[in-house]
Amino acid sequence: MNQQLIECVPNFSEGRDLGVIKQITNEIESVDGVKLLDVDPGAATNRTVVTFVGTPQAVVRAAYKAIVKAGELIDMSKHSGEHARMGATDVCPFIPVANISMEETSNWAIKLAKKVGESTKIPVYLYGESQPNKKRHILSIIRAGEYEGFFEKIKKPEWKPDFGPLEYNSKSGATTIGARDFLIAYNINLNTKSTRIANRVAFDVRENGRVKRTGNPYTGKIVTDKNGQTVRLPGTCKAVQAVGWYIDEYNVAQVSANLTNYQITPIHTFFDEVQKSCISRGVRITGSELVGLIPLKAMLDAGKHYLKKQGRSLGVSEEELIHIAIKSMGLDELGPFDPSKKIIEYQLKNESDERLVNLTAKKLAQETASESMAPGGGSISAYVGSLGISLGTMVSNLSANKPGWEEKLDDFSNWAEIGQKIQKELLFLVDEDTRSFNQIIDAIRMAKDTESEKKLRIEAIQNASKYAAEVPYQVMQTSYKSLDLLKAMLEIGNPASMSDTGVGALCCLTAIEGAYMNVRINTKDLNDKDFASNLNKKANKLMAEAKLNFGLIIKQVHENIH
Repeated sequence: MNQQLIECVPNFSEGRDLGVIKQITNEIESVDGVKLLDVDPGAATNRTVVTFVGTPQAVVRAAYKAIVKAGELIDMSKHSGEHARMGATDVCPFIPVANISMEETSNWAIKLAKKVGESTKIPVYLYGESQPNKKRHILSIIRAGEYEGFFEKIKKPEWKPDFGPLEYNSKSGATTIGARDFLIAYNINLNTKSTRIANRVAFDVRENGRVKRTGNPYTGKIVTDKNGQTVRLPGTCKAVQAVGWYIDEYNVAQVSANLTNYQITPIHTFFDEVQKSCISRGVRITGSELVGLIPLKAMLDAGKHYLKKQGRSLGVSEEELIHIAIKSMGLDELGPFDPSKKIIEYQLKNESDERLVNLTAKKLAQETASESMAPGGGSISAYVGSLGISLGTMVSNLSANKPGWEEKLDDFSNWAEIGQKIQKELLFLVDEDTRSFNQIIDAIRMAKDTESEKKLRIEAIQNASKYAAEVPYQVMQTSYKSLDLLKAMLEIGNPASMSDTGVGALCCLTAIEGAYMNVRINTKDLNDKDFASNLNKKANKLMAEAKLNFGLIIKQVHENIH
């Protein structure tokens, strides 16, 4: 079963004393089964956003230790900062990351809240998906009145804590714990110091909008409905909370936002809406900053959005899409933006899983030429296939940007995106083939002193050998998917790149035949003859089709060159 992973993003009310922050994060790192991903302190807000991920049990232990330590070290009676707050650990959300439902994640958050409430002097409120009372499940509603107002607020029956003491703790305050979807904390910098302007921009874009008034939209009389409730004019972005403030350390005003569902309002949509509001007010954006981490999809979608606005092909690498997103939104204005540290999927990535594809071309050649048995023909077949589809993708992108072919941009861009997807799959298989070979070696090295150990060893060798035969068949299948793109580029692509299409077809055919050899040799000694026979039949059929179809492309290229 795949491992369950939860992300935890506690916000601590200390952003200036790095020694205190370090003591808190040390508690998190002391727990096995969690990985500290990001620590983002802010001096003006006097608040630190910490991000870590791990198994549910480990996350609960780490979060508990951090909350206790923050309660010991942070004195809320002396706290001041720009950000709303109610406690030393102001909020502690759990977010499902892998192989776990929101309901399960919510239950783990409730376990943490119960533990904190029962074993400390900290009142605990549930929020988000963990809070059954929908009148008090929104963080801003719970936190209203902030630290100073909670001494009286907690005495009201409707604001009785879900767990913990009924008295407010003057030193550590209260905390809020719950489960929610991934939230992007994002600040946009303006070329003004005016908090008033920043707030007006925030009101334009946030879902909650602004209060409706008669006459002057800022000073007129507030409009109410027939029930006496204040009427609001919604902003342009759903699932967005935003406020304007001045940040002394940067000497600028910011629109500070939480994007509570980036699938509803993507980060680039929010940025563009803020930009529209700014332009209408004679203000402009100078850059932006991400607080904590962001999902890879959000960055890739932003990169594609801005490439499309520029009239360019979207079929470029992940790295290029991320670069475009960073530069378009000015995410590196206040400091370097390191994708390996700010994108959650990259933080979780195990570099050893991509050992070969992360080598330079020279190093990969040298590694292949060494006395080690891996990488071998299977990995190199996958790599050659990735080069073949890369050439087809290159022709797509060159054709998309050819002067006079502007009306064909979308078609070529779509082909290039398909090519990038196939290339990514083949690059994964470069290392996967070597990993499958290493599994056979590990099985061979298993103990064989007893009859039961011998039986387990033989079974492990056979299972590993089966998988080692399946991987090159995946290389064959994936390389064959290049056929449609290469055929299309031969027919409609830039004629000046015809030879590139031909070389791409040669590479893909070589990849398929090389992988075919590996399927055959890896099935030769399998005990499961039915498995071996079925896999070889499929491989034989695919090999024959590849020779015919890629051969036609190669033949056509030679004829066209003459």
